[in-house]
Amino acid sequence: MATPQPGAGGGGDTAGDRGAGSGPDAGSGPAAGSGTDAGSGPGREPAHESRHADWLELFFDLVFVALAAQLSGRLHGDPSPRDFAVFLALYFPPWWLWINLTVSANVFVDNRPRRRLLMLSAMLCLAVMAVAVPAAETDRGAWYALGYAGTRLVLLGLWWPATRFPGPQRVPRWRPLGYCLASGLLWAGSIAVPAPWQYGVWAVLIAAEMALLLSSRGAGVPRRLDTGHLVERVGLVVIIVLGESVIALVTSTDQAWTVRAGVTGVLGFVLLAALWWSYFDFGSASAERVFAAATDRAAYLLARDVGGFLHFFVTAGVLCMAGGLSTAVVEADHGHLPSGALWALAGGLALYHAAHACTALRYRRSVSSTAVWAVPGIGVPLLVVWGGAHLAPWLVVLLLAAEAVMHLLYARKVLRRRVAAAEAEAEAEAEAEAEGRT
Repeated sequence: MATPQPGAGGGGDTAGDRGAGSGPDAGSGPAAGSGTDAGSGPGREPAHESRHADWLELFFDLVFVALAAQLSGRLHGDPSPRDFAVFLALYFPPWWLWINLTVSANVFVDNRPRRRLLMLSAMLCLAVMAVAVPAAETDRGAWYALGYAGTRLVLLGLWWPATRFPGPQRVPRWRPLGYCLASGLLWAGSIAVPAPWQYGVWAVLIAAEMALLLSSRGAGVPRRLDTGHLVERVGLVVIIVLGESVIALVTSTDQAWTVRAGVTGVLGFVLLAALWWSYFDFGSASAERVFAAATDRAAYLLARDVGGFLHFFVTAGVLCMAGGLSTAVVEADHGHLPSGALWALAGGLALYHAAHACTALRYRRSVSSTAVWAVPGIGVPLLVVWGGAHLAPWLVVLLLAAEAVMHLLYARKVLRRRVAAAEAEAEAEAEAEAEGRT
């Protein structure tokens, strides 16, 4: 829910301005929101301004780690355009599930056994989907569909109590019945449809869920979203996919174990470290400030667009890079990378930057200020793809790492300039106030 560029949402925030939502705060710990408000009513707010992910949410994320590994593994080697299409198609339903469960946990602050059992059930369903990913387009498609169907029933259990909330906080019964129950039954029924028509049914069902969400524009959400919690949760998923990329580097280096593989692995780590640095030092701060200043409805729409839709492409780009980096290390002693690996690695970085550019525009940043970093951020990786047939794998990773580091240095330069301007303005105001007193 962040964008690592200084122009996105006023990236002049310092790292210390991030507040509670840009990641788990030191000294706060995930337990900050794990027990408070257990069993709270629909109108009660947490005792603190912004809660943190509780232990159950962090435990649930472990199965998303497994899913990320399964998905990125599909892009190792020389993936074809069909492989990329299948990757995106299989990634979106579990991502959509994760977003729905995160919003549910955000709106209904509850740590009772009922909610725990429902979340653990969703975890099991997502694990079934993860196991089915390697062969979901063949003999495991039914298990993938049944896993997703089970998560819709979990969502029904989480949202149904809100149909009994008092007054304007009550959720109409048709919403969970249509969005959760009907969708789950149709997903379960899709196992009777033969491939490839089955995948078309999945696409229609996902599109129907999205249409219902887009048409509601926040109606039916019984309380204001805790934006700090949402920023933190989305940031944790970014950590998960970056972590999967680090794991891919380690395991592939262990497999190759040559000097060039080691050099390529180190360069890949520099690339990932630069992405992490820019995302969490500049992006989360901007996101939380923009969300905090928004009205209830605007905050919901921002969460839907930035967290729900655009961050799908952010995390998908990082997962593509994980597959490409593992291939680059294994193929480090070859003359060049396969074209599919080039698109996974460099194309993944271009997709990552493109999603952040869209985020900046969604934050109402100007096209010109966004283009300053977006054009090279997207253009350089695409140029690497274009000339990749003549570049050694280590050189491909070096060029991409250099782009990410330059991106970070540019963001820090702009940050220092804005901080200096803000300090000068504050000093001028103080001097003017002092003169007025005299």
